[in-house]
Amino acid sequence: MLFPACRVSRQARHCLNALKSAKKDGLPPLCVTRWASSSPVPRITTHYTIHPRDKDKRWEGVSMERFAEEADVVIVGAGPAGLSAAIRLKQLASEHGKEIRVCLVEKAAQIGGHILSGACLEPRALEELFPDWKERGAPLNTTVTEDKFGILTKSSRIPVPILPGLPMTNHGNYIVRLGHFVSWLGEQAEALGVEIYPGYGAAEVLFHEDGSVKGIATNDVGIQKDGAPKATFERGLELHAKITIFAEGCHGHLAKQLYNTYNLRENCQPQTYGIGLKELWLIDEKKWKPGRVEHTVGWPLDRHTYGGSFLYHLNEGEPLVALGFVVGLDYQNPFLSPFKEFQRWKHHPSVQPTLEGGKRIAYGARALNEGGFQSIPKLTFPGGVLIGCSPGFMNVPKIKGTHTAMKSGMVASEAIFSQLTNENLQSKTIGLNVPDYEDNLKKSWIWKELYAVRNIRPSCHGVLGVYGGMIYTGIFYWILRGMEPWTLKHPGSDAVQLKPAKDCTPIEYPKPDGKLSFDLLSSVALSGTNHEHDQPAHLTLKDDSVPVNKNLAIYDGPEQRFCPAGVYEYVPVETGEGLRLQINAQNCVHCKTCDIKDPSQNINWVVPEGGGGPAYNGM
Repeated sequence: MLFPACRVSRQARHCLNALKSAKKDGLPPLCVTRWASSSPVPRITTHYTIHPRDKDKRWEGVSMERFAEEADVVIVGAGPAGLSAAIRLKQLASEHGKEIRVCLVEKAAQIGGHILSGACLEPRALEELFPDWKERGAPLNTTVTEDKFGILTKSSRIPVPILPGLPMTNHGNYIVRLGHFVSWLGEQAEALGVEIYPGYGAAEVLFHEDGSVKGIATNDVGIQKDGAPKATFERGLELHAKITIFAEGCHGHLAKQLYNTYNLRENCQPQTYGIGLKELWLIDEKKWKPGRVEHTVGWPLDRHTYGGSFLYHLNEGEPLVALGFVVGLDYQNPFLSPFKEFQRWKHHPSVQPTLEGGKRIAYGARALNEGGFQSIPKLTFPGGVLIGCSPGFMNVPKIKGTHTAMKSGMVASEAIFSQLTNENLQSKTIGLNVPDYEDNLKKSWIWKELYAVRNIRPSCHGVLGVYGGMIYTGIFYWILRGMEPWTLKHPGSDAVQLKPAKDCTPIEYPKPDGKLSFDLLSSVALSGTNHEHDQPAHLTLKDDSVPVNKNLAIYDGPEQRFCPAGVYEYVPVETGEGLRLQINAQNCVHCKTCDIKDPSQNINWVVPEGGGGPAYNGM
C-alpha cells in the first residue's frame, strides 16, 4: 500500500527551508568552549558518535526534536545507481498509473559534485533505462576510437595486444565526464517527479521497533568544532519510507552499520578496494587524439602491488585529457604513497610527451571496489536494499562499474514497485523486505558478467603478482570465459595487509617539478574541497591514543601517506616531546581510503555537514 501524506509535511518542509537558510546565511557561532580533559592523550575526536551528547552538560536543555516526512521510497545517494533506481520507479509508476513519492538525499551541494571516475562508460544499462538517450541529450560526446594497453618498465613501454573478447576491449563504449552524466540523470529524475535534496547527507539509519529499517535522518547542523551547540543549531530531518534504498557509493558509512546490524557479510569474502586518483589536463592540440583510450600496468609499482594507469582523450570541444592512477589498497609497504606514485608515473617517457606544455585544471580521488563476485554481500534486509558501488558491482578487469551500478538500481526498483503496489501483500515487518531484488539480480546480466571475471583480480596474488593475473586472464578467461570450476579467494581485509615499517624499505620519491608533478596541497586546491571549519571533524577516532601508540609506532604513520588529500599529519606536541596526530578535516575529498586502509581500524568516516566536501566539475 502507498503511504498517505504525513501530517507534519508542511513543518518538515519548513525545516528543510530553515536548514538551507542557515547554511546560506552563515550565522555567527557561539564562542567556543574548550573541552576539559584530564587524559594525557590530546583530544582529537569531538564528534557526538564517539562522545554522546546526553552525557555532555553543554547540551542540557537543547531541543533534540526532529521533524519527519513520509515517502514511499527514500534513496540515499545521487550517483548512477541511486538516480537510475529513482528514474525506474517513476517510469513504472507512470506506466501503471500509480502515485509513488520518491525522495532522494545527496550529501554534495550539487548533483554530480562528489562524483569521480575515469570514465569509460559501457552504455548497456543506459540503453535499457532510456532507449532514446541520444535524443534526450545525454552527455556522451566521445566514442572510443582507439584502444591501447601496455606494460611499463622504468624507461620503456611494452605494447600488449587487446584480443577480441577480453575485458579491456572498449569497442562501442564512450569516454565521459561522469559528474556531467550524473547531473544529466538528475535532470531526468526531476522531470519525472523525483524529489531530490542536494546538500543533505544521510547521517543515521532509523529503525522500527521490530528491527526493520524505518528510514534515515539527515545530518544536524550548527555544532562547534569542540562539539558544543551553536546558536544556529538545527536537528536534521527524518525521512520515513516503506523501503529505503542505500546507494552511497563505495564503502558507504551507513552500509557499514547495516552490514553489522543484519550480518550481511556472513556468507561472502571481505571487500577489497583500490584508491583511484585523477587529473584533468588541457594539452597541446597537436597531441590530442579524441577517442583514444590508453591503459598501463607496471612501473612505478612492483609486481606485487596491484594497480595501473589510464589516459583518455575526450572530445569536448577543447584538447582535454583525463588521466589517473589506481593502486590496490591491499599493498603491503606502509611507506607507499598512492599520490606520489601517480605524480611519478607522469614522468614516464611514454606519458610525459603528451602532458608537456599542458595545464592541469582539476584533481580528485575516490576509493573503488575490487572484491568482485566473491565480495558481494546479502543485498536485502527488512526495510531496505543495497545497490550500486555500496555493495560493490564493479567489473575490475573491465575497470567499469557504472553500467552495473545503474542496472542494479533498475532491478531493485522493479522488485520494489511490485511490492509497493501489491494490495494483497502481507509483510512480516513494518519495513518491507524485497528478496525478489536479489533473486532477479542473480538472473540478470550483472551476475553473469561478474561471475565470468571473478578469478582475475585474486589471481594477482601469486608469485608473479600482476603479471600472473595477466597470464591467468589470457589462459582461463579468453579460452574458458570464466567457466573454470573453481573460485579463487582474496587474502583478507585490506586493513591487515600492511607489514611493520621495520620490515619494509622506505620509498624515496622525487620532488615535484611544478610542471608535470605537483605537491599534495596545491592538488587538493584544484578539487574545490571545502567544509565548514567550525564543526567537529567527521574523521572520527574510536580511541585517540591509537594513532601514536600503534600506527606511528609500528607502521610509521601510514595515514599520512595513503590519504590523497593531506588530512592526516603527525606534528610535534606542544611540549616538544614526541608527535601527535593532527586531522585537517577540511581537506577531506570523501574518498573513504582512511576508513578502509587504517591498520588499526580506528578511523570511522561519518558524514559532515551537508554540502561539504569536493566540488568536482565533471570528474
